[in-house]
Amino acid sequence: MVDTSGSLALASRGLYSTGVSTDISVTYLGAGGKVGDVVKGEVICDKFGKTLAFTSVKFMNSNNEIVARGSHTKFVASAFKDERNITDELKPEVSESQASEATRTSFSHRVS
Repeated sequence: MVDTSGSLALASRGLYSTGVSTDISVTYLGAGGKVGDVVKGEVICDKFGKTLAFTSVKFMNSNNEIVARGSHTKFVASAFKDERNITDELKPEVSESQASEATRTSFSHRVS
């Protein structure tokens, strides 16, 4: 889920191909629930550079308690060359200082 959510966070920034994972980790802080429970997640694109992109994700149980957190680093330099990208269309119209702020995406997954 860390890999998929990190990649989707980058895809939401306009990359068709989201690059190659260079580092991925997850830390489990508690039980996520039992089979059938829904685990919610929030992924943040911490930095979206020309060579590397960094995302972090937190997973919450039904009581909104953080049960795990993860981080994902991807090499994106080659991904920027894909002609199917729409990064220019999705660039926010904000000042340079605002452009560095994190992009958040939420999701949920049923435990199986």
